[in-house]
Amino acid sequence: MTETLPPMGADLFDVERVQLAEAAAPALSPKDETARDRVWAKAVQNNPTLFDGPVVACAGLEWAGPRILHLSWARVAYRYYALRRVPGASALPSLFVNVVQPTSDGRVLAVRMSPSTAAPDRWQLPGGSLEPPHDGEALDETALAGQAARELVEEMGISTPPGALRLWAVTRRENRSIGLTYLAPALPESALRAGFVSVARAGRAEGREPELDEIALVRSPDELAGLEGPYADYLEPVVRRYTREAPPRHDA
Repeated sequence: MTETLPPMGADLFDVERVQLAEAAAPALSPKDETARDRVWAKAVQNNPTLFDGPVVACAGLEWAGPRILHLSWARVAYRYYALRRVPGASALPSLFVNVVQPTSDGRVLAVRMSPSTAAPDRWQLPGGSLEPPHDGEALDETALAGQAARELVEEMGISTPPGALRLWAVTRRENRSIGLTYLAPALPESALRAGFVSVARAGRAEGREPELDEIALVRSPDELAGLEGPYADYLEPVVRRYTREAPPRHDA
């Protein structure tokens, strides 16, 4: 990974635009490939819901101008990240989109992953791994916003037009994973809770365990400590920045 950003662990960068370019994923040695598949098989045995679908990894990240990041990306399968558990192997950072969904009174939505997911009981923003474009399509800023909007629908039942989402920040986690964070228009608390209940009910009706098992609305970073379970390391700086910049509050 071409790293020109300061190596400071969990970071939040103020970004207005992202330039994207596809790159090839690094070739794996037969030894690392075999070890990766062994780790993946064990993970699936422990959690059969894991899906080895196509995802996007971050192949490079550097400033291209004021508040503009140049991001190189590579196509990989989800099992690629099992390399993180292979001694001596290295893997590109994962790349994901997520959404700051505020309430009308200035709080931020946090969601808790269900026990059946790859991050059981972890609190985070609504979002998910970035997927590569289909043949003939481009991975550009419009596509990124579209994937963020889709995550809101799938996880929270909230239909927000992609054009209403604004790229608000880029986060880098302590494990180097890169998050493209979008800001959504504020909604009443009642709408968020109704959407969460609706998605969970629909999933269970189809025999699926919901991806989320709880939501919380937090007004400050201090309130994260009161959540039951761990939370993603990017969540505190995101909540801190939003509550600092939040517009005047109104009744939900």
